[in-house]
Amino acid sequence: MKTIKGPGIFLAQFASDDAPFNSLDGMARWAARLGFKGVQIPSWDRRLFDLRQAAESQDYCDDVLGIVGESKLAITELSTHLQGQLVATHPAYDVLFADFAPAEWKQDSPGRQAWAVQQLRWAAEASKRLGLTAHATFSGALAWPFFYPWPQRPAGLIDEAFAELGRRWLPILDAFEDAGVDVCYELHPGEDLHDGATFERFLSAVGGHKRANILYDPSHMILQQMDYLGFLDLYHERVRAFHVKDAEYRPSARSGVYGGYQAWIDRPGRFRSLGDGQIDFNAIFSKMAQYDFPGWAVLEWECCLKHPEAGAAEGAKFIKEKIIRVTERAFDDFAGSGADMEKNRTILGLDQG
Repeated sequence: MKTIKGPGIFLAQFASDDAPFNSLDGMARWAARLGFKGVQIPSWDRRLFDLRQAAESQDYCDDVLGIVGESKLAITELSTHLQGQLVATHPAYDVLFADFAPAEWKQDSPGRQAWAVQQLRWAAEASKRLGLTAHATFSGALAWPFFYPWPQRPAGLIDEAFAELGRRWLPILDAFEDAGVDVCYELHPGEDLHDGATFERFLSAVGGHKRANILYDPSHMILQQMDYLGFLDLYHERVRAFHVKDAEYRPSARSGVYGGYQAWIDRPGRFRSLGDGQIDFNAIFSKMAQYDFPGWAVLEWECCLKHPEAGAAEGAKFIKEKIIRVTERAFDDFAGSGADMEKNRTILGLDQG
């Protein structure tokens, strides 16, 4: 068994124009002071990281590793959540997602899509140069406007959406295969890959590609009222990244999992700081140990109540206490009698003439 690595922290929600949150060096020192051991870097934030330069220059990557290493931290993964979203975007969301790409692509949807694909290719090469084995991203969505089966969907609509999603991602997955890095899709409402069923459909569309894997985030599952523990039993072989994020779902007579168009603070399901929600992290970390999860436990903070810096400070301690140092021997080894084939056959009543 493997002891999970951590605690790590996803920097995206904490980055700002104010020190120490406006540079990788500042954020690394801040994270280290809180007790984190790793940082997940948002590759779109030029205040922290230059993705193209990382893809093209080993010297730049060595400098980045040096900055993080000075604070005795490691890089857990790079993230392309925003760029991944733009690999596949339904026109209904074109305006809303336009700002995910540079300004020159604001009025050019095909240009944004091509830009996003290039970003993912750079992320594969950058991850390789940084010595990483996993990458965090979103799948994007072509079918999401039709997630509820009303009006009735024409036959084959969802099949074609996933076939196209597979066509767009397959060359990217091949680039990550060349780099030796797993693509870990965060299963998330708003993405075509948002649960186990949709991941299976996508996996079929890309021919079971070995680099098509999962970023496990139980908060998105509890808000969909899924069995987030059983999910690990089913899909643990494909889970290669882990966001430790809490959430709660409190049934309401006024609204349900769709949220009633309400603000996060008023929804029955909402994200919480670690330890303030309903997720059974003791059970999750036990399953991660049981199934030899090879990666990092990374805090992703999103809470509509608590201050982010308080959530980060509490989160480092929370994750550290949940990580299970796995055993190297069985608890009842003291009572073992060794391996003896003849004795075993005698106990079974065999070879008695």
